[in-house]
Amino acid sequence: MRFYLLVFLLAAALFVQATLLNLLSVWGVKPDLVIIIVTFNAFLRGSREGALVGFLGGLFKDLAVGGYIGMNALSAMAAGYLIGLTESKLYKDSVLIVFFLVWLSSFTSQFLNYILLTTVDVYISPGVALFNVIIPTATYTALLTPLFYRRFYRSNQRGLLYTEKI
Repeated sequence: MRFYLLVFLLAAALFVQATLLNLLSVWGVKPDLVIIIVTFNAFLRGSREGALVGFLGGLFKDLAVGGYIGMNALSAMAAGYLIGLTESKLYKDSVLIVFFLVWLSSFTSQFLNYILLTTVDVYISPGVALFNVIIPTATYTALLTPLFYRRFYRSNQRGLLYTEKI
């Protein structure tokens, strides 16, 4: 049940991201709702689930956007895995900690995408990529954390997303 609900949440987040958030872009940047779900799940459930959900969320983005299939999957999987390493080390009830983790996860995912793009000979100036895309996207994404984290956390503790950890 949990797996199917996460797949649904990822698909819904991608749908909203691809449609409604185009109306809410700031300086051409919009938040990454998929990486928010990946980060929340990785932080609450660990690196194994973080990597799996990251891979699925990234693959959904790849299939929706087209282009280089697997690029978002790899970068979101890496971000989910890295954030999952903090699962037993940080206080889970703090929105401020999760805010920072979402920023870090979004930054990592975007930066890895940039590195992967350079390996397939897509050149974007590092300054433009960093200051016009990566940092603004990470910041905008992190600013949405307080809107969603408490609900996700409660659902993970005793709601629809609750299951015993494997």
